[in-house]
Amino acid sequence: MKIKLRIKNALLVMLILGTAGSLLTGCNGGSSTQTGTSDSTAASGDDKTLLGAGSSFVNPLFSKQFSEYNKITGLKVNYQSIGSGGGILQLTNKTVDFGDSDAPLTEEQAQKMGAPVLHIPMCSGAVVIAYNLPEVKDTLKLTPAVIADIFLGNITKWDDAKIAAVNRGVKLPSTDIVIAHRSDGSGTTNIFTDYLSKISDEWKTKVGKGGSVNWPQGIGSKGNEGVAGLVKQTPGGIGYVELAYAIQNSMAFAKVQNKSGNFITPSIASTSAAGNVQLPADSKIFIGNTDAPDGYPISGFTWALMYQEQNYNNRPQEKAQNLAKLLWWNIHDGQKFCQDLHYAPLSPAALAVAENILKSATFNGKPLL
Repeated sequence: MKIKLRIKNALLVMLILGTAGSLLTGCNGGSSTQTGTSDSTAASGDDKTLLGAGSSFVNPLFSKQFSEYNKITGLKVNYQSIGSGGGILQLTNKTVDFGDSDAPLTEEQAQKMGAPVLHIPMCSGAVVIAYNLPEVKDTLKLTPAVIADIFLGNITKWDDAKIAAVNRGVKLPSTDIVIAHRSDGSGTTNIFTDYLSKISDEWKTKVGKGGSVNWPQGIGSKGNEGVAGLVKQTPGGIGYVELAYAIQNSMAFAKVQNKSGNFITPSIASTSAAGNVQLPADSKIFIGNTDAPDGYPISGFTWALMYQEQNYNNRPQEKAQNLAKLLWWNIHDGQKFCQDLHYAPLSPAALAVAENILKSATFNGKPLL
């Protein structure tokens, strides 16, 4: 009996301790991670950690910049490469300190924010047309009309006469064309569909532009990473990805004919030429289908997004100042990392606009910088 009683008491103690542990865990919010959370206070916790989310287009650059900034200041930046749409949603819900998008907020998105949001340009980049044709050793040339017809589903074979006419002397296979596109809300998609809408009335009428569209053809995948992976794994595949992803994955990508009739290889120089424009004061501009004779036509800026007034959700002033200083460093010292990762640094004119926008960020109405 005594043995049974001792066992019973031991089980009772274990039960009590287990319950207490569960309660403590619940009170402390469980294990700590540096990933996003639905808790509205998530973006106002540790002052030495910032949470960001959004564009996968800029993720290779951000990864390098944030790592280097951490070495200098000790500030940790956890950035989730989930697509521009996801970043905008998380900033709207105030679960991150900043977002990033490859397209300016729409009027509807801006209204949902509930307060003014700043767009600070970080760099510009090229969206390339990557393809998987191992038997083709030449770099393919594509015209705006051919690109539109492929993504509309009007051209379905790689040896189509329209593709052959632009690539004389190139032996094209009769392989089926398999289109890969983004399945998530994406600034890269916005850049690409804005371009298609400018060069094709049929695309503009049937599909239009935006971060998420109803694709006439193709298979969807998340992020630049997903589209690059899908194209690389699919013979006959074609898709649109940021230049850095295509190079990192050793993918072939096309020369694209620009408005001046020149076939342009996407590069830092041709992207810089496309982005060598005077930005408006709010920096919101699409640069696709550039007038520059040496400019690559499918290019765009990417913007860090932050609330202009940083005093919200019991947000510490130190965290707001850390964010402003980080983005200031990104557009100055952080620009030296752009070229090695195949992004075009901000031009002097774009930098001046970015500085003025960032200087307008406030805490209790007082400038942070």
